[in-house]
Amino acid sequence: MPWGKLAVLALVVAAIVGAYLQFGDALSLDGIAAQESSLRGYQTAHPVLVFGLAFAIYVAVTGLSLPGATVLTLVFGWHFGFLPGLLLVSFASTTGASLAFLMSRYILRGTIQSRFGDKLATFNEALARDGAFYLFTLRLVPAVPFFVINLVMGLTPVRLGTYWWVSQLGMLPGTAVYVYAGATVPDLQTLSEQGVGGILSPQLLAAFVFLGVFPLLVKLVMKRFRPAATELDGEVS
Repeated sequence: MPWGKLAVLALVVAAIVGAYLQFGDALSLDGIAAQESSLRGYQTAHPVLVFGLAFAIYVAVTGLSLPGATVLTLVFGWHFGFLPGLLLVSFASTTGASLAFLMSRYILRGTIQSRFGDKLATFNEALARDGAFYLFTLRLVPAVPFFVINLVMGLTPVRLGTYWWVSQLGMLPGTAVYVYAGATVPDLQTLSEQGVGGILSPQLLAAFVFLGVFPLLVKLVMKRFRPAATELDGEVS
């Protein structure tokens, strides 16, 4: 590996380790719940700044594949409300995923290939068969962890623009459900102390049922209209 890429790799690893050691506890639900009143007050005083910082934090967490994205999604739904939270998380998650995609393609290629080489062959075969529709189904049905998708897809022929918009659409249903779950939380202390059971409601249960059924419905529809799906094939390379 050239010295330039090696130096960038070292900086990326140092950033991941440093960020996790510094902010790992702060990204836990208990840590955020402890700062609930401060967060509300600062949001009222500096709404644009808080929104921008929240966006940057979410991009960093997803781009560096740090744990905490699910907690942040719930928190942002609670803090900003459903529609602003959905807008923030949807675009921030896609931005972070695209940054991970680019780092895999141009900086970490050798490392990712040695670590996930078996999955790479599977991904390339599926992309050759189904085109970008395969990425869409991966985003809808997260059988593979999202951070693995981000890293392995960087080694495939998929173009960045295609990766962006397919990920944006594919992750939207799941994002909407989790943001909605956060928006129904009366306060974070309740969620921290009682867990998911403290916020369960018929509407929330219906949303999670929809999240589970939606990918199956999409697959049935796409099988029925398979010729239309092949139009995505040209977007891969």
